[in-house]
Amino acid sequence: MSYKTRLFSIVAGGLLSLSPVFASSAHAQAVDLSPEQKGRVRAEKVQAAIDLLPEDYKFANSGKLTVASVPGNLPFAIYGNDTKTPVGAEPDVAQLVADSLGLKLELVPVAWADWPLGLVSGRFDVVIHNVTVTEERKEKLDFSTYRKDLLGFYVANDSKIQSIGKPEDIAGLKVIVGASTNQEQILLRWNEANVAKGLKPAEIQYYDDVVVQDLALQSGRADAYLGPNAISAFKASQGNKTRLVGTFSGGWPVTAEIAVATRKGAGLADAITAAINAQIDNGNYGKTLARWNLSAEAIAKSQTNPPGLPKK
Repeated sequence: MSYKTRLFSIVAGGLLSLSPVFASSAHAQAVDLSPEQKGRVRAEKVQAAIDLLPEDYKFANSGKLTVASVPGNLPFAIYGNDTKTPVGAEPDVAQLVADSLGLKLELVPVAWADWPLGLVSGRFDVVIHNVTVTEERKEKLDFSTYRKDLLGFYVANDSKIQSIGKPEDIAGLKVIVGASTNQEQILLRWNEANVAKGLKPAEIQYYDDVVVQDLALQSGRADAYLGPNAISAFKASQGNKTRLVGTFSGGWPVTAEIAVATRKGAGLADAITAAINAQIDNGNYGKTLARWNLSAEAIAKSQTNPPGLPKK
């Protein structure tokens, strides 16, 4: 199967590796995995957003905003220490949206591959888990953006590599990437461009186990890793002996954003966009991203259904 066929289905461009990641270090920051999440930023009702909710919309659970979450990797979401409650940056964003709309938050853990059907069928009202806006997805879903879709190149702390920002920079390197992801497509295209110029192609490596992947990078079996910057930045902050050498939009060379996904035509998107913008304006949004080392991915304004990654 060609990479073009694999990459751009309705669920393409998401995080497919779902192994929990924990790092230990004397300098690692403490992570709150309690289901209570007492440090989570909470918000007051935003009447302007509530007024945008359609009168005829029936929530999956009355009085609640039911949100699909995909526990697997921090900072996005993992199960808390009760082994059943999703905790992380995405549940925190979900809480801000629910609070703004005057609703109780109900988190529903799902597998990544299951969220499109669950959303369309009404099992939950929204999906909040690193979903990139694409033109293909917009045919079936509505979006309210809340974060930049940044990818990051990471190397071992003692690597001689200082910067990766263009195709020529990966020539001859051994680069780890997730299969069936936007970043894999970018690497494949960069390789094609390098070969056309007579440069040595990169050796692209794939690992199903995150621990083995990290060991490959730190041992020198791989030179660099390309993936969602949010995950790698959080891991670096927890002392996993890696450092950032380059970031760019996940839709390179076009801009891409992460968004709350709702059913097409359900009427929730404008209300959620208004809720997010209210939290951007009052500072709660910035505090929430900072809690999970995601400040670099903050947006200045939420948009409803902006241009997404083009179809392939």
